[in-house]
Formats: sequence, structure tokens, C-alpha cells
Amino acid sequence: MAHIIVVGNEKGGSGKSTTCMHVASALVRMGHRVGGLDLDLRQRSFGRYVENRRAYCENNGIALPIPDYRELPEIDRNQIGPDENIYDHRLSAAVAALEPESDFIIIDCPGSHTRLSQVAHSLADTLITPLNDSFVDFDLLARIDPQTNKVMGPSIYAEMVWNARQLRAQAGLKPIDWIVLRNRLGAQQMHNKKKVGKALEDLSRRIGFRVAPGFSERVIFRELFPRGLTLLDLRDVGVENLNLSNIAARQEVRDLLNELRLPGVTVDF
Repeated sequence: MAHIIVVGNEKGGSGKSTTCMHVASALVRMGHRVGGLDLDLRQRSFGRYVENRRAYCENNGIALPIPDYRELPEIDRNQIGPDENIYDHRLSAAVAALEPESDFIIIDCPGSHTRLSQVAHSLADTLITPLNDSFVDFDLLARIDPQTNKVMGPSIYAEMVWNARQLRAQAGLKPIDWIVLRNRLGAQQMHNKKKVGKALEDLSRRIGFRVAPGFSERVIFRELFPRGLTLLDLRDVGVENLNLSNIAARQEVRDLLNELRLPGVTVDF
């Protein structure tokens, strides 16, 4: 069985697709077979990232590690029951097709609540939730008291993860390993950063996730997307002298892969 990694958050702009591409291509670079799916059927940021990468390799005559990205297959509605959801069948068919050929399947979810996202979360062996370091994003996980900053209870996204956990438990599957990534962390120990950090640590103990540092705010992430490149590709495409920001960003990718604790993965890049 392939290990399924779901990257989810019900808010756009948190770094889901960037996380997907860096994790997927890093795993391929380490010799693992990696399948990829994008459940944002309109925007398809992860899918576009992979397409850009393939085009860049073809146009420049180079070979870079590329995940086996696939579109969700179309399903004939006449072949499913009247009470069955066609999106359930499309996702199940995609995963079934990738599983025999993959060690890992990484699934990018849209920044909104959809049926596909809900089902994908129930399939997750590892769930990665990128979160911008602000209480605006934190509100998806939990409600807090504005005076004391104490957590009052889980919010909409945390409740969806809880439901996914319940479904997995009923099916006799192992629990989801949930990691919340603190993206766009500032370099300075700002007051808001400390408050968000404390709230996340408090909430992690209550609802069961691990907190990990993600990617800092760097212009290079936006510059790499049109060519489909990741930070691990820079030397492969001729960048010999990495600046300090690039070196620090590459280390963030290594730290993330280590923090995920994926089965059979030893970070060696």
C-alpha cells in the first residue's frame, strides 16, 4: 500500500502547492516512486507546477526528478448508483491507479471545503497543514478568547480532521499523523509570533497534531514556479553559488522532510 500524504487547509495562500512540489520532488530525488493528485479542479496550482517542470525539462534538455502527476479520471454517471457521489469514485479510481506504482501518493487539497477534500483527509496517513503565522489562519483550527488568547474550542477545519479520524478509526485504519507547518515565520521574535506559537502548542496537545517550522517568506519560491523548479534543483540548472537565503531555504526543505518521519525515508540531499 502506498503511503498517502495529504496537504490540506481550508484557506488559500498558505503554501500548500509549494509544499506539495518540494516534498514530492524531494522524495523522487531520493529514489522513491511518487504519485501526485490535485483536487483543486479549477486552479490546479500543484498540477500547473508539475506541468511547468515538465516543459522546462523538455525545453532545456535536462532531466529533473518529477512525480507521476495525474488528473482525476472521468467517471460515467450511469455506472454509479443514484445515491453515490461521483467525486468519491473519481478520487478512488485515481488512488487505485497510482497505488501499485507508488511508494507515496501526495494529494493537494483546495483552499476551501469540498467533498473531494473531505474524502482525501480520510485517506491521509500523513496530513500536512501549512499555516501562515497569524491568528487569521489560526482561526481555521480553533477559536480563541480575544482577551486572554486561550483556546476556546476547535474550529471548522479541525472539526473536519476530527471527522476524518473517526472514519479511519471505524475502518480499522491507523491514525492520521497530523503536522501543522508554521509558514512565513518572521526572523525576529515578534510578540504576535510568540502568541501564535503558544496558542498552537496549547492546541496541539488538545487535538493531537505536531507543530513544525515550514518555509519562511522568500521571493525565490514565487520565482521558481513558472519553471517548475524547487530549491533542490538550483545546482542542477546551473546555479553554482547559492546565496545565504537559498542555503537557508534548502535547509528548511531538509528539516521538513525529517520532521515528516515518513516510512523508509532517509534524508540524504
